[in-house]
Amino acid sequence: MTFLLWHLTAAYVLDLLLGDPPRWPHPVRWIGRLVAWLETLFYDEKATPILQRLGGFVFWIVIVVGVMSGTLVAVGFFSYLHPAAGDIVVIWLAYSTLATRSLHKESSKVAEALQEHNLVMARERLSWLVSRDTSRLDETGVIRGLIETVSENISDGIVAPLFYLALGGPVGAIVYKCVNTMDSMVGYTNGRYRYFGWFAARADDAANWIPARLSGLLIMAAAACLKQDWRGAWRVMRRDARKMESPNAGYPEAAAAGALNVQLGGSSVYFGEFVEKPLLGDPIEPLTLHAYRSMIRLTYVTSFFAFILALAARALFM
Repeated sequence: MTFLLWHLTAAYVLDLLLGDPPRWPHPVRWIGRLVAWLETLFYDEKATPILQRLGGFVFWIVIVVGVMSGTLVAVGFFSYLHPAAGDIVVIWLAYSTLATRSLHKESSKVAEALQEHNLVMARERLSWLVSRDTSRLDETGVIRGLIETVSENISDGIVAPLFYLALGGPVGAIVYKCVNTMDSMVGYTNGRYRYFGWFAARADDAANWIPARLSGLLIMAAAACLKQDWRGAWRVMRRDARKMESPNAGYPEAAAAGALNVQLGGSSVYFGEFVEKPLLGDPIEPLTLHAYRSMIRLTYVTSFFAFILALAARALFM
């Protein structure tokens, strides 16, 4: 079934209206369960580094091929049953890859706790969203982590899925989410995953190379629309984005920091280890809830621009 412009529009609108209801069936959660199960079969902590790398590569191939095949079969089967059933499945799959509303909803829970002056709850809720240790963060540290995760997820949760929906329809976007999910689960450099997760991490870097840079440019455009500092977004992105160890995360984070005139990065604790992340942006404005709210407005406008761009790109590929 051809992925039509109205399919993409319906999926995008559903995401804005509904977000990610936790009790609804969700392909990305199914992928996460598949990754966790197959990891128990492929991971061998006693294997040599070379064998762990090989196991991680085969693990990645099996999951990607399995998810791609399953998605193609589902779309084909329901389209064969009835065109309307095929339309519903295609829209549902596309909708499940987008995260504009859920990114706002989940991050707002942290902001609400800070608004109520409940720092302990804010730390706990932030820990659901980030991998760093949040137990000792002050209010500024919580807001910094919140803006960092929202800005980084503009690429992973909004721009990249729309990019792959434009290029490959729901199959392309689901495969992207599969690659991204594997990276979030095994793509670490700690003792367990240093070798086993190497290919998952590199594959995710490759999949996000264009979307991350596109995200930075769209954030800059959104900042101009909102009368934020779009020149600062461009300047800081050019200056600071490549400071990050990740080849991609720096672009949306640096652009957001420049647009908001805040400074991100600095000291954090990950898995018990102290990490000094590079500083992004300049501390012109304080990290407050006002900065977070400005980040959310920036997120929605960036999301809309990415959607319009995806529509235009999809029209060219049809």
